[in-house]
Amino acid sequence: MPTLGTPLTPDLITPGSCWQLLKDLNGYARSRGEGLATQAAAGRCFRVITPVNKLGTTRIRVQLLEDGYPCWLNVADLAGQARTTTPPRPRLMSSDAIAARIPAVLAWLKVAAARPNDYLWGGTLGPDLDCSGLVQCAFASAGIWLPRDAYQQERFCEPVAVRPGNDQLLRPGDLIFFGRPQRCTHVAIHLERGRYMHSSGREHGRNGIGIDSLHPSDRHPVASHYRAELRGAGRIMRCHDGTTLP
Repeated sequence: MPTLGTPLTPDLITPGSCWQLLKDLNGYARSRGEGLATQAAAGRCFRVITPVNKLGTTRIRVQLLEDGYPCWLNVADLAGQARTTTPPRPRLMSSDAIAARIPAVLAWLKVAAARPNDYLWGGTLGPDLDCSGLVQCAFASAGIWLPRDAYQQERFCEPVAVRPGNDQLLRPGDLIFFGRPQRCTHVAIHLERGRYMHSSGREHGRNGIGIDSLHPSDRHPVASHYRAELRGAGRIMRCHDGTTLP
């Protein structure tokens, strides 16, 4: 077993071993192909799920430990760019502590929106982000880890009642969820009075981060599209403990 801080080499990648990234990396959806699932910033930790195949495996399946998210990492990208570590301790944070950090989350959003950006499926590093990547990055900037995907974030929240034109129960920093009756497919962060910030694709009239409203008076194509797909809202009351899949 290598000592803590040992640089990663392919022969040290064993199932169950834990590593900390020294550079930003892409996390892929499958063992082959270009489909991005997520991105992991330098400093994040992962646990190896599958071993390296000596006969030519180019990717390993891992679990990112801050949010429990599984993905595939390129072995070549990891060489010398990670070091052994111990699993992070569970993060216990009260709902009051989370509420106190919401202004920092919203301040991060303002900066992110001011940078040139495009919508990127799987984008979690910035400036190019997808909808749930924007949400996860915003909260992580304040030390609050959430699950990675929109449907996971919906399950993670405490529900808050909302409907188009009626947002009285929403607070700044609440999450708003959109999609089909069967599944949440999009998420945004509530700002105030029904206005929300999110990252959306060009197929609905924008390509990147923007602000829209739940109120019918907002006739922008993006606002109209998502208002018709409103599922509900939720409040972040806890921090992901970093030990289990969401």
